[in-house]
Amino acid sequence: MASSDQAQSVLFVVPGNPDQNTGGYRYVRRLAEELRDVGVEVSRKGLSGTFPVPDRQAELSMDRLLASLSDGSLVVLDGLAMGALPDVIADHAGRLRMVALVHHPLADETGLPARTRDWLFRVERRALAAVAGVVTTSRHTAERLLDYNVPAQRIRVVEPGSDTVTSSALASKPPKEAGSVINLLCVAHLSPRKAQHRLVEALSGLQHLPWQCTLAGSTDRDKTYGQTIRDLINTHGLQKRIILAGELDNEGLARAYKAADLFVLPSVYEGYGMVIDEAQAAGLPIITTDGGALASTGNRPGIRQYPAGNTARLRTCLEEWLSDPQELSRAAQAANTEAQNLRRWSLAAREFRDALASFLPGGDLTTFDSDWLALREPADHLARNRSLMAEVRSWAEHEYNTRDTASGQHAPPLLVADLGTGTGSNARFLVPTLTVPQRWVLLDQDEHLLAIAAERLEHLDVPLETRACHLIARTLASQIPEDTRLVTASALIDLVSAEWLKALASAVASHRAGLLIVLTYDGKFELSPTEADDHWILETVNAHQHREKGAGAAMGPDATAYLQTRLQTYGYRVAVAPSPWRLTPEQSALQVALLEGWQQAVLEQNPGEQARAVRWFDQRLAQARAQRLTIHVDHQDLFAWPACEGAR
Repeated sequence: MASSDQAQSVLFVVPGNPDQNTGGYRYVRRLAEELRDVGVEVSRKGLSGTFPVPDRQAELSMDRLLASLSDGSLVVLDGLAMGALPDVIADHAGRLRMVALVHHPLADETGLPARTRDWLFRVERRALAAVAGVVTTSRHTAERLLDYNVPAQRIRVVEPGSDTVTSSALASKPPKEAGSVINLLCVAHLSPRKAQHRLVEALSGLQHLPWQCTLAGSTDRDKTYGQTIRDLINTHGLQKRIILAGELDNEGLARAYKAADLFVLPSVYEGYGMVIDEAQAAGLPIITTDGGALASTGNRPGIRQYPAGNTARLRTCLEEWLSDPQELSRAAQAANTEAQNLRRWSLAAREFRDALASFLPGGDLTTFDSDWLALREPADHLARNRSLMAEVRSWAEHEYNTRDTASGQHAPPLLVADLGTGTGSNARFLVPTLTVPQRWVLLDQDEHLLAIAAERLEHLDVPLETRACHLIARTLASQIPEDTRLVTASALIDLVSAEWLKALASAVASHRAGLLIVLTYDGKFELSPTEADDHWILETVNAHQHREKGAGAAMGPDATAYLQTRLQTYGYRVAVAPSPWRLTPEQSALQVALLEGWQQAVLEQNPGEQARAVRWFDQRLAQARAQRLTIHVDHQDLFAWPACEGAR
């Protein structure tokens, strides 16, 4: 089973005061608070000096801090602190377990001279190569880091959570009457990337409308730009209508959200845009750009978007809502409704913990123990749905014979691509089941397992090729050979994300290939004899199934239904059939391994109920070892084929 060496203690390192109230610092602070609730000891330390272009003091501060840590310490380095210090990071990489937390690459900051931007790109690429892994706050940033030569398998995405900043009474806030003052709020430190000058310029043309605007954020992080904003406000005579509130503490920020009627973020680029979640959690309608990750994170109800940097479009968006309080009220209602769907920080913390565990030695959550795979193989083969397999065999024969007849010559063997092949169990079952000539390509990231698979499949009379590769969503289509006719996988898709399943459906459809996915856990198991906490164990295991398994937040038991829907959008016919494990008392070794895997999942998912879980598992493990237990685990098999081809 997948192994996991959970991190029990972690240090976050940030530049400057860790209690600053900008988005990146709030991300670390809230994450730290929630990680403590799931059993991880967390500390935060700030570095002195100038960042992101470090001065000598910054370099010494980082070096001394890392040198003071004991061997094997787990350290999460904020990208703003470590990105331009590759030599210091490399000096300690062999002794410490270091992970980078990247909100957005340093070179993507707005307004940098070309020489500085190029230098930051080069040094951050070197720094990222020295750490064990990288956590980003958005898919956008994760994809951007591929340009920095960071392998996709070393990147995890943990999007921020959100807190409801104001009370639930906000939802019933009465709409503004015509002519009433509309209070605008922008929360961001003053910088060219946040582009507050665009907001001031847009508002300068709307002085005939009733509004007040608060710019909440540090004016000192970029003093030159801060002065530019002051001068611009004065130039347009807006001193009484635009307030520079400075950086607010939590209470001040809560008051600002409560007093606001409309939130505006004119940023030209965001790695995520956490403040958008916070504003929506406060029930505010939002106007923002499509810059960077905002193109996706800002695309939801209650939010109006305009092209980044387009002041005229910003002015139009503002004018339409400022002049129509009823429309603004409808947008606020949409924001309140959408706020119920926002992620919570508790989920973000669990995902972050899993991400860290996947970077630790032995903690790759997509790598499996060959002993576990060998132990489960007989149960897997017995569970296969025979009726569905007969349909697959019929389709394969039709597919092969049609190509043979059409060409007038014997068709080449049917090419089968096996994803996440492990030790080759899927091929061992399917090669004899399919009665047509075949050749196989086995794809897996674990070269050791592929070597075992090649050895154990030598007796099968089919051409066989193994390929070590990382099956990530972004490159999945290119990993599947061009002439593939059947794509297959076993016990895989409950471990991957919705994004990965979208990529799988798209790749299969682009090849016009058949798809056979078997032994996907569907969220139900039963034990006999029954116990009072059986249902609680089931619910906790299923909750754990949705956590990060190395390819985004896992779909778990929802995977089969989700994939079926995606395939049908491509015009595929899809058949789904049950393939349950029925583990008898004589299969006690597999039962014990399965229970031990569940035990690890339950303790990770709900560490506060350790005593309750231990009691249940001690009893169940004793029953399994004494061969007094039966376990029924439900799976599903899925077969899909293009509707216009391969009639069964």
